[in-house]
Amino acid sequence: MKYLLFLLSILMINNNLSAQNASFAKYFPYDGDDLGVYYSPELTIVKIWAPTAELVKLRLFAHSIDGEAISEHKMSPNGNGTWVVSLKGNQLNLYYTIQASIGGKWHKETADPYARAVGANGKRGMIIDPKMTNPEGWTLDKSPTLNTVNESVIYELHVRDATIRSNAKNPGKFLGLCETGLKNSAGMSVGLDHIKELGVTHVHLLPFFDFASVDETITDRPKYNWGYDPLHFNVPEGSYATNPYDGNVRNKEFKQLVKTFHDNGLRVVMDVVYNHVNSIDQFSFQQLAPNYFFRQNKEGNPSNASGCGNETASERPMVRKFILESVKYWVNEYHIDGFRFDLMAIHDIETMNLISRELRALKPDILIYGEGWTSGDSPLPESDRALKKHANRLDNIAVFSDDIRDGIKGSVFNHDEKGFVSGKTACEESIKFGLVGATQHPQVAYDKVNYSKEPYCSKPSQMISYAECHDNHTLWDRLNNSNKEASDEEKIRMFLLAESIVMTSQGIPFIHAGGEFCRTKLGVENSFESSDDINFMDWERKTQFKPVFDYIQQMIAFRKAHPAFRMPTQDLIQKHLVFMTTPKEQMVAFHIVGKPNGEKFKQIIVIFNANTEKITMPLPKGKWRVSLDNLKWEDGSRKISEQVEIAPQSTLILHQK
Repeated sequence: MKYLLFLLSILMINNNLSAQNASFAKYFPYDGDDLGVYYSPELTIVKIWAPTAELVKLRLFAHSIDGEAISEHKMSPNGNGTWVVSLKGNQLNLYYTIQASIGGKWHKETADPYARAVGANGKRGMIIDPKMTNPEGWTLDKSPTLNTVNESVIYELHVRDATIRSNAKNPGKFLGLCETGLKNSAGMSVGLDHIKELGVTHVHLLPFFDFASVDETITDRPKYNWGYDPLHFNVPEGSYATNPYDGNVRNKEFKQLVKTFHDNGLRVVMDVVYNHVNSIDQFSFQQLAPNYFFRQNKEGNPSNASGCGNETASERPMVRKFILESVKYWVNEYHIDGFRFDLMAIHDIETMNLISRELRALKPDILIYGEGWTSGDSPLPESDRALKKHANRLDNIAVFSDDIRDGIKGSVFNHDEKGFVSGKTACEESIKFGLVGATQHPQVAYDKVNYSKEPYCSKPSQMISYAECHDNHTLWDRLNNSNKEASDEEKIRMFLLAESIVMTSQGIPFIHAGGEFCRTKLGVENSFESSDDINFMDWERKTQFKPVFDYIQQMIAFRKAHPAFRMPTQDLIQKHLVFMTTPKEQMVAFHIVGKPNGEKFKQIIVIFNANTEKITMPLPKGKWRVSLDNLKWEDGSRKISEQVEIAPQSTLILHQK
């Protein structure tokens, strides 16, 4: 009897889930491109999608968060689940909310999901004229030239971290990152000038859409957060603006940031978090189409592949439409040059490929990449997920390589584990795997790679090569954990060895801001809501670790000058990159023969020695010129032949003209 009741309960759960999904399938999708608020001086039209609503009303306010409504307007059904209202006369700079009655109950007032301007804390949407938020020269703004995505060098940065402890006039703000001429106490450049000096091509900004965790009205003791808690997807974050109450200000100031970066030769990547929201109940879509935006588990509760209490259902037509229209809006309205998708594997492959195709139609050289994993299981079948192992099914979308990351420094889940650079043996194949951009190469023993036992990329631009990012310990803190007895000099050698591997990988290199001066977060592993004392970029470390900055700056310049390190195809890598036999473990060496991809050098040799003693290694025939030896860059005038000594914990680069 108990077994029968158990079977009946399972059947009821599955029936409930099927019924719920079936009810969503009956929601008529809307294929128009006019959802949201559209302003003109004579007429403002507001259209939303609320397919199960019986009544919908719009209320207008004079103020961002205070005061009663100055008028209320009934919205009318307009087909395929849409509701619309036309407001005659000039409604410029008024605020609004929308409220729907569903199942005989009035849901919470909210700004619409497509809101493109909001007041403080996103409580109310705002009616604006987008053209009035354009900074001077905006219509002439152009992205810096990028011939191929392989040329990208990504710099991951949090808006607040970069300037909050600098002498910027607008510390912690969008405008603070626009300021030039900023110096540390030793007169070295900081902020924007520093980033430009470093030589990267793309600045990846941690989430700067309107997020929920920071109270924008508190300016004297602001709360810190990385921003992975979305509230409004199409609006810049108010705490980064000089006035969070006026939606015009945040929009204009972010555009000014983009234009300033473009004027300084830097492209802008937007970190997007379409996989979950801060709170289901707080999200505007939930108030207009309950539960539609989110996946449910077998019990009918929100599923949680994000680890944040909910996950979005990108496979549903109106969710897919929303995400697609949102990213296109950021490109068209804000001139964004790329997107990094948080927990991208929560999204389905079809949606991601549609996004890639349509974005590349707008901007052919756009850069798209993401995390090819989830934080938990999902009702979405694994075969449909945009996972790392499915990279070859993704259309010009790159994935982060945890294989090379953890091969370099050890597993991020074991805080004191060593990696290749810090003394662990048997990491060589994981390093080689990353060096060929996770493609097929006959000299990589895939059964010995730490995670992936087969290649998942068919071209190296599908892989992001990195040793650290905002998540987990900084690389410097990690080396402090795994090599507690090592001197600072030894840890610097390990650090630069790690960055050398990243920069000579055929994948797209990715740097965590401040890594160029051994950034520390004082050992805090997950600083997403830690204070500025933990997260700020300490520009005085640039003076302390100036040789580290110089080394990485020159490594970036070397990579940019030599296209052999960014071969576009697997075939070229297989033909021209040959791994060399090394005399000892904890070494990886490769030889680039010929002149692939327009390379000017006839041959290049790169040798990584992670041992704590110097190693002597034979060289192929001929005279070899030295580019890099024992942490020092050279002009190539010094020549060696037959054999070479590789300094401990260092990279050697040789070439023939």
